[in-house]
Parts: sequence; C-alpha cells; structure tokens
Amino acid sequence: MMTQDSPARSIFLCAGCTALAYFAVGLPLAVLPGWALKLGFGPVMAGFLISAQYVATVLSRIVVGPMIDRSGPRRAIVLGFVCCLGAGTTTIAALWITAPMAAMAVMMASRILLGFSESLVSTSAMAWGIMRLGARQSARMISWNGIATYAAIAGGAPAGVWIFGLGGVMALGIALLLLGAGGLAFVWPQPAARVPAARRWPMRTVFGAVLPFGAALAMATVGFGVITSFVTLYFNAFGWGDAWMALTAFGCAFIVSRLLFVRSVARHGGLPVSAVFIAIELAGLAIMASAPSAHLAIAGAAVTGFGFAMVFPALGVLVIERVPEQSRGTALSTFALFIDVALCLTGPLAGALAQHATYAAPFGGAAIGAGLALGMVALLMLRPKPAL
Repeated sequence: MMTQDSPARSIFLCAGCTALAYFAVGLPLAVLPGWALKLGFGPVMAGFLISAQYVATVLSRIVVGPMIDRSGPRRAIVLGFVCCLGAGTTTIAALWITAPMAAMAVMMASRILLGFSESLVSTSAMAWGIMRLGARQSARMISWNGIATYAAIAGGAPAGVWIFGLGGVMALGIALLLLGAGGLAFVWPQPAARVPAARRWPMRTVFGAVLPFGAALAMATVGFGVITSFVTLYFNAFGWGDAWMALTAFGCAFIVSRLLFVRSVARHGGLPVSAVFIAIELAGLAIMASAPSAHLAIAGAAVTGFGFAMVFPALGVLVIERVPEQSRGTALSTFALFIDVALCLTGPLAGALAQHATYAAPFGGAAIGAGLALGMVALLMLRPKPAL
C-alpha cells in the first residue's frame, strides 16, 4: 500500500532507518579482529567473530520476509532496533569477563544480536520504501537504501576506531546503545503500512524464483566479505597503518557508483549492468591481492566497492519483477539471504586460507568468486524471462 508522502520523504525515512542500523554494523568492523587477537585467538576465530553476525542474519531472514508481508515493515524495524540495544548491552558485558573464551562467547552473542538487528531493519526499510513508492521505483529505492548502507559502514569503521580509542569496549557498547535508542525514536512515530491482503506464494516458489539471481549475488559478495573481515589483518601483516581507510574507500566508491548509475538499470537492464559492474569488482579484488603498498590496496578497495555497488540493485530489480506484490517482502528477504550466506562462510574460509597461505590470498579467492558470478550472469542472459 502506498502513502501520500513525497518520494523524498519516503526515501529519507527508509534510508534513515538503514543508515542507523548499518552505522552500528560498521562500528566494530575495524576493531574486533584486533581485540580477538589480543585475547590470544588466531585469524580463524577472528573471522568467526565477524561472521557470527551474518549467521544470525541468515537465520532471521527466514522470518523477516513473511513478517513484512503479513504485518508490514514497521514492526520488524522496531524489533531490529531493540536487538541493537541488546547488542550494546552484551558488548559492555564482555568487558567485565576475564576468561578469554567466556569473553569471546559474550562478544559472539553481541554479534548475533547485531545480525538480527541488521536483517530486521535493512530488509524491512527497503520493502517499506518500495511499498511507498511503487514497484516502478524499486531500483531507485534499492539504490538509495544501499547508499545509506555503505555510507553508514564507511562512516562507522573510522568512528569505531575513534570510539574504541576513547574508551575501548565500554565506549563501543555505549555507542551501540545510543544507536538503538535513536532508531526507536526515529521510527516509533511513523504509521504502519501493510501490503494487500492476498494469497502469497509459498516460500519454496519464491526461493526458486530468486535462486539464480541470488547465487550470482552470493559469489559477488565474497569480495565484500573478505574486505570487511580481513582488511585490518591484511594491512597489519604488511606493516601498513590506517586499515580503516580501505573500508572507507570501499564505502565512498560504492556511494559514488550508486549516485552516478542509479538510472542505468532502467535504461540498459539488470543483467547487462550487473555483468559490467561485477567485472569492475573483479579487477579491484585482483589489485588488492597483488598490491605492493597500502595506497594501491586502498585503491583496489575503492574499485571493488565501485563495482560491487550496482550488483544488488541490478539483480534485485529482476527479482522484484518475478514475484507478485504480496510476496515482495519474502522475495527481498530471500534475495538478501544470499548475501548473508556468502558473508557467513567467507569469514572462516578466508581465515583458513590466510592461515595456510598469506593475508593476500583471501582477496585472490574473492576475485575467483567474482569471476564465477560473472559466468552466472552470462548464463542468465541466455534464459528467457518467465511470465508471472
């Protein structure tokens, strides 16, 4: 159901919710791997700590989509910011535990709660925007939602370093509490919205429609997962400082790409656009895998972000076109699930690769993943579009 609000108001409301959620996601990214190493854990456990968030996001996607389709997105967003409050509380609790394994377990709980928050807020905000603007504006809404996502991550990573430097784990936990409370204050006054009460596709039918596009998205997401999980340890291994600059470069390039090419999907089609930008992402990952200096690694992260930016909206519009309106919440949640699965598996697998090779090796593996995604998109171009 659409409201009478202007497009600008709808975009601001929905992207604002996403920005708050992902600023919270960005805060720990550049500091938690180092925190894990100081406790005496290795790179594999550091990868698991980052990936714990994505495990929770994967599990919650199963219920978020149907919740949006039945009850509207506002309820899920409220619950998501409550989970952010819980993440802040458990982060602070980890400070008071002296046993390393117990402290790691509590911090894992914080990551899981933050994963629930991410899933509940991000998918619901995107669905809310599409409800308000209509399906024809889905590429626009997905793009702005993504801009909010990566702008928040780009700002959250250096902010997390700064906050951690001020007060360590305590300051990080307080920041998460404030973001959860701010999100609730932002969304609570907003009226609820519901999709039309009509028969919805069963989950297996939605999954089948989403699968080919989600598989390509998952392979393209590996690069993002490697950068968020291991760029800090990668820089440290070579004695480079300011690893947060790679995360910020990724996010800034992502935003520029979305701003410049937001209308390209409508003009050229989702598959051609996704093919071009996956190829750009592949080039950026290859640069990172072979970078001889921090400056070139940061440039590679920027190229990767520029390419990865348009993959989700280009393929996501095709997903929206292939499901009825009353099942779009489930479709969006299922589509995003492929990102979460990729991120969940990337952390520990890349950690194992780094442990047995070098910290540059995961970026080479991610480039191979981008190559597989490009091949999947090429195959999809050969398939006819099915009718609803």
